[in-house]
Amino acid sequence: MIIVIKGSLTFHYALLYPFTHKSLSTGNRMTIIHADLALLPSGWSENVCVALGDDGCISAVNSADARTVAGSRVACLLPAPVNAHSHAFQRAMAGLTERRGKNLQDNFWTWRELMYRFLEKLTPEHVQAIAAMVQMEMLEAGYATNVEFHYLHHSPDGTPYQNRAEMADRIIAAAAQTGVGLTLLPVHYQFGGCDGRSLTRGQVRFKNDLDGFAALCEGLRPSLKRLGPDAGFGIAPHSLRAVSKDSFIHSRSLASGRPFHMHLAEQTAEVDEVLHYLGCRPVEWVLENIGPNPDCCFIHCTQMLPHETKALAQTGAVAGLCPMTEANLGDGIFDGVTWLETGGRIAIGSDSNIRISLSEELRSLEYSQRLRDKSRTVLATSALSTGRYIFEAMTLGGAQVAGRKTGRIEAGYWADLLAIDTSAITNFSSNGDVIIDTFIFAGDDRLVQEVWSAGRHVVTSGRHFAHKQITETYRGVLSAFRGWL
Repeated sequence: MIIVIKGSLTFHYALLYPFTHKSLSTGNRMTIIHADLALLPSGWSENVCVALGDDGCISAVNSADARTVAGSRVACLLPAPVNAHSHAFQRAMAGLTERRGKNLQDNFWTWRELMYRFLEKLTPEHVQAIAAMVQMEMLEAGYATNVEFHYLHHSPDGTPYQNRAEMADRIIAAAAQTGVGLTLLPVHYQFGGCDGRSLTRGQVRFKNDLDGFAALCEGLRPSLKRLGPDAGFGIAPHSLRAVSKDSFIHSRSLASGRPFHMHLAEQTAEVDEVLHYLGCRPVEWVLENIGPNPDCCFIHCTQMLPHETKALAQTGAVAGLCPMTEANLGDGIFDGVTWLETGGRIAIGSDSNIRISLSEELRSLEYSQRLRDKSRTVLATSALSTGRYIFEAMTLGGAQVAGRKTGRIEAGYWADLLAIDTSAITNFSSNGDVIIDTFIFAGDDRLVQEVWSAGRHVVTSGRHFAHKQITETYRGVLSAFRGWL
């Protein structure tokens, strides 16, 4: 396979803030990358020529003999997937909440209180540095796109910054630095529970009334537009606990056909609270009142009954799964078997960013099904191996929830591409589906060799182009949080 990048493809951004912007460019020379094998919409194919236009999209896909064209070479090319759900700032507290302390019943809710204490210390500069680190780690893991579920809006006492979109602009600035594809989801957050109770001190940084939220969304649009043509936007009411019933109508109108995300049925206590105050279970309420459709992504869905799973899957909405976070927080196990058998769609995210690893997220998803059902190859089909099926499902589902034309090596799609190293001992002599299976179940993200996001070549030989700079800045942020517990 050959990838041809013609002309000068430059990552152009205006200087939104007084920080150094690192531009990405292929220069004026033609870049040619050989690959022996590629996963196309029609299946595995050898010796394919993929041409990338100056706009960052794939302009043509044709057969060719890669041996006759000079250039570098990769062995296996895949569509690079979307990371469908992330709270970037939580990456900086990863590993710091694994002590039980005085509470013998440590759970999601006690973890959440620690998280609230942590975020009181975060400045806009911290958030930008953390987001850049997260996006860089995503790219090095094989993701091309970050869907950021962004709810940290205001100063620690809840006062909006002079620029109401300051924190959102910091996420955008990080994307300008890293070259990641970004779909930004500003999050609407009003209350501390279904009873409309006031937010706690740890939550006041999230709060917006309807007018404030609309102003926030409008304020971030100019920065997002300057980020580039592949940048995306959507709306995310946080959950049934945090937003009034009437506000969902407002949120859908703000989304206007763009991605619409929300947390749903993550914890048993959440289900009980919704049942008590709204008179039905969360999924039942959503089906009755929101009108789920393919624009929608519901995050976690770990506490669903079989009839809820089937009904929600049939709407065309996507289940946004975060297997490692769901395991870390004790959320429960998503019913992937029933969901997928009913025709449901899935996407994968890293959520709390306790660890950012594409291969481990996919492995955790399959292994959770195996442990529950005491079986093997649970999500495989008669035609596709386990890894191949999960990878293709999450790649197509991720494109849907990001509102991004990606997930396929096909003309007209964004050039979001991932090259896997097949020379590593774990992948040696592998071919076809076995390459993906080995990547997920026998290897790890060290097999990720090259990554392009909308034609931007951001990872080379497994390393992001700004790895050192971003890591050193992040190291300084971490030093400020030592001993915060």
